[in-house]
Order: sequence, then structure tokens, then C-alpha cells
Amino acid sequence: MNLILKVWRQKNASSEGRLVTYEAKGVSPDMSFLEMLDVVNEGLILKGEDPIAFDHDCREGICGMCSLMIKGCAHGPERGMASCELHMRSFKDGDTLTIEPFRAKLFPVVKDLVVDRSAFDRIMAAGGYVSVNTGSAVEANTLLVPKEKSELAMDAAACIGCGACVAACPNASAMLFVSAKISQYALLPQGDPERRKRVLSMRRAMDEEGFGNCSNEAECEAVCPKEIKLSNIARLNWEFLRASLLSKE
Repeated sequence: MNLILKVWRQKNASSEGRLVTYEAKGVSPDMSFLEMLDVVNEGLILKGEDPIAFDHDCREGICGMCSLMIKGCAHGPERGMASCELHMRSFKDGDTLTIEPFRAKLFPVVKDLVVDRSAFDRIMAAGGYVSVNTGSAVEANTLLVPKEKSELAMDAAACIGCGACVAACPNASAMLFVSAKISQYALLPQGDPERRKRVLSMRRAMDEEGFGNCSNEAECEAVCPKEIKLSNIARLNWEFLRASLLSKE
């Protein structure tokens, strides 16, 4: 396959960026999208040019680092996969691909396709954890959890914090991300002792960061590589309302 790439190049956060055109020749359909970028970068390095900077780590759809807008869609045209899981067989020979970083005010560009998503880290630091001492591991069946709730919690815990939901949302809302983190604890007994404190703290941190509000566009669910459901946002709203009322008693 031979492709034309229009890649966003930006030296640093303070400089202006622009789309630069590159040719990707001899691309195997079995390559992942990031492997294709590796090949392009090898060619640039041989020419003495600055390689394209992009985030990656596990390349197995787990770490959430590969934050690319491909042909105007977060993580590319295929549903339920991160950029690193996207294979070149999803495109046709001769295609022109526009590759940009995630576009959101709270995800400022660091360089080229790399963005700063530390706002998510600060939200997690506000309450996305269990701090109650639980002692040593207990027998697995000591805490009985209904199968339906355990499955919903696991589905929510699948969120990899990549930020595609924010990039796709017209309001740059982080509600899907925060709701997934709230749900995975609210549905299980281990998260119950800090349930009210957690949702109030994380919701406050999200608002202080400046993320927009959810207006039920559902773009977040459509691009989420782990297909986190919009119903988690309803659970977040319920948990927040419940905690707000009980905290005033």
C-alpha cells in the first residue's frame, strides 16, 4: 500500500503548528497504525529530519497513550479499538490520511501528536482510589457481589483514560471518563465507605479543571476504544445528587 499522510507538526506548546505532507510507501496491510508511523519515522531519520512525535507505550490497547485523531475521528474509523490496535487494512491503497493530536483546550499539544492529559491525573488524584485499609487478602467469596453488578463494574473499569471521549465531545466533556471511574467503585462493596466523598471530590476536580458539561451527544461512547456506555454518566449524576443531599443532613 502507498498512502499520503497529512501530519500535524508542532515544535512545542508555544509554537504554531501546521499539516505537513508525507508519503508512506510499501505499507503492509497487516501493520498497525503506529507501526506504519514507525516506518515513516525511520525514513525521516535517515534523511536527517525530525521524526514525528507521538505517544505510545503498551501498543496493546491497554495504556491509553495513543491519542490520535485519524481522518477526523478519535482513534480512527473503526469502533472499539485504540490507535495502536487499528490496522492498515482498514484503509485503501492511495488513501490520504489526516493525522492530528486530540483537540481539546485541556489537552494542550506538547509536540506534534503528543498532548498533555495531566488533567485526568489530577481528577484521579482527587478521589479515584480506595484508601481504606483492607488488610490481607480475604477469601474471594467473603464479599458477595451480584453477578450483574460485578460485570458492570468490570465494564466500567475497562476505561483506559485515553481522552478520546473529551476529544470527540463538542463540549470537551470528561463525564464519560469520570463516570467510568466512579462506577467501578460505586458498584462494588470495596468502594462503598468513601462513596460520597469520592464522587463529590472527583466531580469538583473535573469542574475546576474546566471540562465542559455533557449534553448527551453520545460522541464519547461512539469513539471510546473500550466502548464505555453512556449509562455510566447517568450513574455519575445519581451518585453526585445522592452525595450532595446526604452531605447536607
